[in-house]
Amino acid sequence: MLYIENLTKQYGSFTAVKNLTLHIPEGDLFGFVGPNGAGKTTTIRIVCGLLKASSGSVRIGESQAPIGSKEMKRQIGYVPDFFGVYDNLKVREYMDLYGSMYGMRSRDIEKISDDLLELVNLSDKKEFYVDTLSRGMKQRLCVARALLHNPKLLILDEPSSGLDPRARVEMKELLKNLHTMGKTIVISSHILSELSEMCTSIGIMNHGELAASGRIEDIMTQIAGGRRIHIQVASNMETAVRVAKEQAGVTVESVRENEMIIINNKTDEQISMFIGQLIQNQVVLTGFFREEGSLESLFMQLTGEEEV
Repeated sequence: MLYIENLTKQYGSFTAVKNLTLHIPEGDLFGFVGPNGAGKTTTIRIVCGLLKASSGSVRIGESQAPIGSKEMKRQIGYVPDFFGVYDNLKVREYMDLYGSMYGMRSRDIEKISDDLLELVNLSDKKEFYVDTLSRGMKQRLCVARALLHNPKLLILDEPSSGLDPRARVEMKELLKNLHTMGKTIVISSHILSELSEMCTSIGIMNHGELAASGRIEDIMTQIAGGRRIHIQVASNMETAVRVAKEQAGVTVESVRENEMIIINNKTDEQISMFIGQLIQNQVVLTGFFREEGSLESLFMQLTGEEEV
């Protein structure tokens, strides 16, 4: 879907984005994270045609349209972190305005607007002035506006910025619904816990470069050399350790009184067979679980940042 190749953006001697290559498949819900100044927003603005790249290319699907062209912009729905000011415009008029910018017919704008406002739970606000809406409602309205022309790619820059907890939950549920409907979505955000709950994959930028990208679990596996599994042992720990060390692709990371932690690169089926071997060797188990990847810990490990 989105193909970014060797993208570079320089401001004099400062390089904001350096040789960025990133492929986001169709239907993905991609989280774009990184410390302030990492190059996320610069990348997003280049993709949306708001900034000119120093070098590199951006392509959406099979289109060969150049970055910033009208053809490429029509394939993108962009939700910025700041809504803007729209004095004396009602919600219905706001949608009409943007529909006309895309050359849509009035009856199409009305029908699609009604459907989108229902999707973002703003059907009852059509006759309200935009400036009277809460920030959360404005953000949802901005999503509806970005979808008016049925873009292939929806890009949101800090969509939950400044929202209260309830509005953040509503935004998260809206994005998850859009993903379920098949939309390809890119989200830049500092709220890592929310991204880890809804994103299918992530990209972590640091100092203008892509530090890692892919599924959180897969990145954790690559960094740690495998998946970490906790095995609770009631008795016969020495045998459990011996059997584990005999397994190819298994490393015993630590052994406590009643728990052994291993790092492995085996499949779930192979792990099941390994657990069976422990039981066959008279090891009494009380439980085992795979440690889930944490986006927060992954971010810290890759960027060395104390805050995001």
